[in-house]
Amino acid sequence: MNDPWDPAQYERFKDERAQPFRALLRMCEPVPGGRFVDLGCGTGETTRELHRALHARETVGVDRSASMLSRSGAFAGEGLRFERADLETYAGGTFDVVFSNAALHWIEDQAGILVRLAGMLERGGQLAVQVPANHDHPAYLAAAEVAREEPFRSALDGWERRSPVLAPERYATLLAGLGLADVSVRLEVFLHLLPDRDAVAEWHRGTLLTDYAQRLGTGFTAFLARYRELLHGRLPDSRPFLLTYKRILMHATRSRG
Repeated sequence: MNDPWDPAQYERFKDERAQPFRALLRMCEPVPGGRFVDLGCGTGETTRELHRALHARETVGVDRSASMLSRSGAFAGEGLRFERADLETYAGGTFDVVFSNAALHWIEDQAGILVRLAGMLERGGQLAVQVPANHDHPAYLAAAEVAREEPFRSALDGWERRSPVLAPERYATLLAGLGLADVSVRLEVFLHLLPDRDAVAEWHRGTLLTDYAQRLGTGFTAFLARYRELLHGRLPDSRPFLLTYKRILMHATRSRG
């Protein structure tokens, strides 16, 4: 399948998307001279911020999208480099900080990926993860509803995007069960002022709808038009439009013992 990720589309709202990244970054302690990995690094711009803010010696940014990584060269250097790899199979050794912002929700086995990431931690290493938990928002529900309509249902062979994200308390017990210490998990609502309700479709076109674009090919144009139509009927016509976005942020540390 073609790479559906469009860095220009994604970065139309890069200031808003940076808010949860920085909230997660604030949960981390600096590790001068440490080795970090950023899983789902996108273009790499925020990876550079992570690298500098926590005083890493080496940071590896990892993403499976060649399109997103095509922009990473502008941010590489000074101990920061980028690799294309699948997050579920990436094997780059152990790290002082394993960081992942808005990426792990694409992985079905949430418990399994946490086991894998915890195994990548050095003693005393930090695990920091943020996943969207906004799957009850009208923008998410509308996408699933369109997917159940014809001709999209047949074109998708009955598939629809379902979020595998767990409840915050489930993540807390999973992290504690892995033997990690100082477990902190919180649900936070971020508020984003967008120009109008049309911008809500554009926001999700750069993230949620990439799955549909990849599977539908040229048929995605009609899918997007129908999606916009549903949103117009369900979102207030306010300018600016206040997009509420729930996210789960978690941080834990591997024992030094």
